[in-house]
Amino acid sequence: MTEQRTEAPRRRQRVTEVEAYGVAPLPPEAQTSGPLDLFRLAFGGANTFATIILGTLPIAYGLGFWAAAAATAAGVVLGALILAPMALFAPRTRTNNAVSSGAHFGVVGRGLGSLLSLLTAVAFFSISVWVSGDAIAGAAARLGLGGGDGVRAAAYGAIALAVFAVCVYGYQFMLLVNKVAVVAGSALMVLGAVAYGGTFDPSYSGTGQYLLGGFWPTWGLAVLTIMANPVSFGGFLGDWARYIPASTPVPRLLAAPFLAQLATLLPFGFGVATATLVADPGDYVVGLVAASPGWYAVPLLLVALIGGLSTGTTALYGTGLDFSSLVPRLNRVQGTVVVGALALLLVFTGAFVFEAVDTINALAILIVLLTSPWMVVLMLGYLFRRGHYLVEDLQVFNEGRRGGAYWFTRGTNWRAGAAWGLAAAAGLLFANTPLLVGPLGTLAGGLDLSLPVALLTAAVAYPVAMVVAPEPREVFGPQGPRWVPCAPEAREERSAPEPAVR
Repeated sequence: MTEQRTEAPRRRQRVTEVEAYGVAPLPPEAQTSGPLDLFRLAFGGANTFATIILGTLPIAYGLGFWAAAAATAAGVVLGALILAPMALFAPRTRTNNAVSSGAHFGVVGRGLGSLLSLLTAVAFFSISVWVSGDAIAGAAARLGLGGGDGVRAAAYGAIALAVFAVCVYGYQFMLLVNKVAVVAGSALMVLGAVAYGGTFDPSYSGTGQYLLGGFWPTWGLAVLTIMANPVSFGGFLGDWARYIPASTPVPRLLAAPFLAQLATLLPFGFGVATATLVADPGDYVVGLVAASPGWYAVPLLLVALIGGLSTGTTALYGTGLDFSSLVPRLNRVQGTVVVGALALLLVFTGAFVFEAVDTINALAILIVLLTSPWMVVLMLGYLFRRGHYLVEDLQVFNEGRRGGAYWFTRGTNWRAGAAWGLAAAAGLLFANTPLLVGPLGTLAGGLDLSLPVALLTAAVAYPVAMVVAPEPREVFGPQGPRWVPCAPEAREERSAPEPAVR
């Protein structure tokens, strides 16, 4: 039966209030946001210098301008199509996507989603701080304010601490930052058309030395590299979408992240175009500063500062939520403090001690490769379940309890886990990345097939597992399953949830 309740008046927290909500179900009256807010956060988090750097990579791989632009457009559209359905869970479950994944992976097995989200967030937070800090240091040197490692370290610290403060205050403060960042960052990049328009040549044909030896393998790698950006948001959309009421029409929920990623063609285009102007696209930040007119040094500095703050907050906010869900004794603020300190340590040691910046960049692509099949399992699970979720049963692990509809076998659902494992393994076998070349990575003439193979394997393996071993009827809701069978009786190690200890 559908739960009947009187809806309380909705109240939006003030920006200056520290957000009290963690991964526990958000009260319906706190769901005060809409798809436009989701658009702002998803676009603001990508309208940054880190995205600009990604946009330069197709040129650095050896492609000409038009080939790089086509690869960028294809990567953005394909990635946006994969990302968009990840906005559907949180309005219904009133928690983030990692906890929501417990409906399909089991309330214990959903730790996989939390781990993947944590790794993605820390990696992209570090990358954002590094590239934005380097751009700030370069712009400062151009203005005669000094340079070197001291300025870089100060820039890293300023961005990281500002991000840290915003994340501690929480969702409403982050929303305000991104409202400003979307407009300011976009305006400054459009101003870049004036700054570089006189020297930009769209007939730029590339270096002729393709990274993977041939045009099509290199072009395919460029598409997958760009796809990594929208796909990387998959674990985080629920962090923000949980503030949207469940009554919001599905098309509007799908449109918000999809259009937000299409809007990132602005920073991507900025990167593709300006990469043709620098002598060494592999050392883009230094080259861009040198190619900039003096009057654009301050706007460039602001692009880096605003972008670093925007991307950093969207990444670090998610780490606080996920860490607090893995360690239930910590609330959101405490989880943010712990993970923020670790991320800040990684930023400085990775840049100045171990020189691991390039390694983290390459690792981010592999993290996205592992996250993508997890997303496919969730999307198919949503369709099979008709969007039906038992909100309280998702919280069993967080509250230190056992049992419930999503307990499956000792808290894990082997069907989803096996599908993800097969897909991840298949993707790694076909990987052809700067960090890893799998045994089958050169099978298609050097073309990296890892992501398509991983996605396809998950899309086939999970439904097969659902047919071979149907899930219990109780997880499907009043209308029953869609497209797959269900077990007529509970056949696994489950029981009603133990009462919460207060």
